[in-house]
Amino acid sequence: MKQHHTAGPGRPFARKLDLTRGLVDLTHGSGGKATAQLVSEVFAAAFENPWLAQGNDQAVLARPEDALVLTTDSYVVSPIFFPGGDIGSLAVHGTVNDLAMAGARPLYLTAGFILEEGLALADLKRVVDSMAQAARAAGVAIVSGDTKVVEKGKADRLFINTAGVGVVRSGVTPSGDRARPGDVILVSGTMGDHGVAIMSCRENLTFETTIVSDSAALHDLVAVMVTAVPDVHCLRDPTRGGLATTLNEIAHQSGIGMLIREADIPIRPQVAAACELLGLDPLYVANEGKLIAIVAPEAAESLLAVMRSHPLGRDAAAIGTIHADPHHFVQMQTAFGGRRIVDWLSGEQLPRIC
Repeated sequence: MKQHHTAGPGRPFARKLDLTRGLVDLTHGSGGKATAQLVSEVFAAAFENPWLAQGNDQAVLARPEDALVLTTDSYVVSPIFFPGGDIGSLAVHGTVNDLAMAGARPLYLTAGFILEEGLALADLKRVVDSMAQAARAAGVAIVSGDTKVVEKGKADRLFINTAGVGVVRSGVTPSGDRARPGDVILVSGTMGDHGVAIMSCRENLTFETTIVSDSAALHDLVAVMVTAVPDVHCLRDPTRGGLATTLNEIAHQSGIGMLIREADIPIRPQVAAACELLGLDPLYVANEGKLIAIVAPEAAESLLAVMRSHPLGRDAAAIGTIHADPHHFVQMQTAFGGRRIVDWLSGEQLPRIC
């Protein structure tokens, strides 16, 4: 964290924060002693690592031999706690996954927090602890960060901004512009889990079985995939806009068309039922722990087997193929045997989803 965020030797705080009943107030964003105490007792205690412990305005990192991958993201999900995760673990998973879609191994994260006056310190600590646990599980260090506080009503409890750095080895070059006619489209599992979990919280919906977010870090799955098939043409995580929008992005980036098969797209029955109840199309609902892989046809079966051997890919499926199309349409063969265009998401189906 920032240098002025640390208490420093010889400057102990007279009284610890009340992390059970206390609230964030504007003094916690002043840059003074209250800020230092908040960062020391909440953030630094959870994210402890040698780079953060330096207490400077930046982290000095060793230069890796492999190519660097850099990403940034922001998280504004509402509610901040949901079945299967929270805004803290989601921030780690989402950033790690952006790196993983380049075939990269994640190394370091930064985290910036925008806190609203009146946020319960217990909720903040719960989010930060969850974020720290997710980072440790992913094998990444949160090496630098920042904290700001805004007046009540100027935010919605808590926003998080991240940056992530990873490395990718030579010969691994997945990219959205590398899909080619004949390629096979794979997905790592069921679609729409995260978005429906969020919406069920907002609408206070109950189902016979709990719908849980699929939020997860995908870099281990990607590592086994690119070890088995280094020349995966494209990797992408279908987050906002879901599967349909992500496939359209790839089709335009690569200048090709796609034909997917409705019957082969894995969707949990309870997610399909919830989407029908809410008037949503599961193809446009966000995911936070699934990926799309596009690969040459001769490698598709072996890659699919590798994906299914991993816990995060056990429901993996081949759902379609790439073909030449000057219009770059994504089409779907329906369960009734016809075809329809699967267009981009129009408008915002589920706002504040990540």
